[in-house]
Amino acid sequence: MKEWTTEERYRVLKDASEIRDLYDRIQASDYRQTYHIQPITGLSSDPNGFIYHKGIWHLYYQWCPWGAVHGLKYWYHTTSKDLLHWQNEGVGIHPDTIYDNKGVHSGSGFSTDEELYLFYTGNHRDENWVRTPYTCLAQLTEDGQLIKQPEPLFGPHPDYTEHQRDPKVVYHEANQTYYILLGAQSKDLKGKVLIYTSKELLQGWTFAGELKVPGYEDLGGMWECPSIARIGDKDILVFSPQYTKLPRRGNSTNHNIYLIGNMDYENLTFHADGEYRHLDYGFDFYAAQFAANVKEEDKAILTAWMGLPDNHYPTEEEDWEGSLVLPRELRIVNDKLYQLPVQQIRELRQEKVDPTGRLPWVAEVQVKHTGGNAQLTLFSKSDGTGGLQLSYDAARKTVTIDRSQMELRFNEAIGEVLEVPLEEDLTDIALYLDRSSVEIFFNKGEATFTTHLYPTEQESSYQASPNLDLEIWMLRSSVTDDFVV
Repeated sequence: MKEWTTEERYRVLKDASEIRDLYDRIQASDYRQTYHIQPITGLSSDPNGFIYHKGIWHLYYQWCPWGAVHGLKYWYHTTSKDLLHWQNEGVGIHPDTIYDNKGVHSGSGFSTDEELYLFYTGNHRDENWVRTPYTCLAQLTEDGQLIKQPEPLFGPHPDYTEHQRDPKVVYHEANQTYYILLGAQSKDLKGKVLIYTSKELLQGWTFAGELKVPGYEDLGGMWECPSIARIGDKDILVFSPQYTKLPRRGNSTNHNIYLIGNMDYENLTFHADGEYRHLDYGFDFYAAQFAANVKEEDKAILTAWMGLPDNHYPTEEEDWEGSLVLPRELRIVNDKLYQLPVQQIRELRQEKVDPTGRLPWVAEVQVKHTGGNAQLTLFSKSDGTGGLQLSYDAARKTVTIDRSQMELRFNEAIGEVLEVPLEEDLTDIALYLDRSSVEIFFNKGEATFTTHLYPTEQESSYQASPNLDLEIWMLRSSVTDDFVV
């Protein structure tokens, strides 16, 4: 694996021609996705600025153009009219000021219905490589021009470490106040969310205090990517605690969890109705972000990075890695979030696959379970060995997912076997396969599991126990892979 120098990782992209050859080479990869957003070159990570504005969905992602490495980050811009068909728009925000000289880090979007604004973290480093994070603002104009506000909205709070980032902007109608939720770390190395408020969106931001989440004062060493949305009469708080191990998560120290409850904006307190739950039980799901300006009150829209900090994947040898999960509709059912891909995904269905044939690399698999223990294996060899194995234990209402039998193995030390606990008996499974990923939805969205997977030509079979009935559709492409910089 290539060893990257600091100079290589933080090189400034000056012209599209510098990465054209890399793009052309990457197009030959067997593992380029067809209906998931992915980087044109290099690395993609956190989703940013996810918002609906004037009939268009805007979605950015963290992008390092040179290879599968975390270095100088840009926001890369994609757009869609239906959350299904996405097109590349090119670089959305460049790291080109003193305040973001070493990267444009994560943030969110806000629509006034007339104007679209992007709030992000400017990653500044001085000559001694000391970091100073700034919360910055830019406007995306009607003609697609990006105008940065000359000065940051505010700099780091001195009572916390340098880890202060990922602004999520919300407006609370009741007190006519704007709020920024900022992921942070206390000086005793505990995860926090800082809150800034203003009566005006573009100026006047002041520190209001720390978000209080009773019972969660000691969870993790950093809370990345805080995001909040309201569904019906409940608030959902999402964040990514780091530097801690959690039950059912193997050796991973990076997670994505949610709480359902009520946000008391006056007292900066989130009152959770119960224990936290994982947004996704899979190996590769992180930095989830709610879309802003969703018009329906009974649901939220969310996406996430298909990957984890510090993990490594086989396509790194091809100088690219990463994608975003399918946009998901979230609803509250029986006091928990149910998640399903946006309904438009059905438009990608093509012909049905002969259930005795090969398993396509790009497909939708719908499974009905008629009761009892069950076993489903995808991408096995012709003799039935290997593959991605799903085993359901009916007594425990638990699905065990094992990717250790695949030929291309990765992140073995973090773990290759995880469990998905269900509260209801297993009735159905929906799986979405896309060349280097599998997204799995149990019981119409009661639980989800996301994993990267890199099958070889020899891994093209599947097996299912008799109590599983399968329907398989080929899926067409819906995401352009055009070279737009």
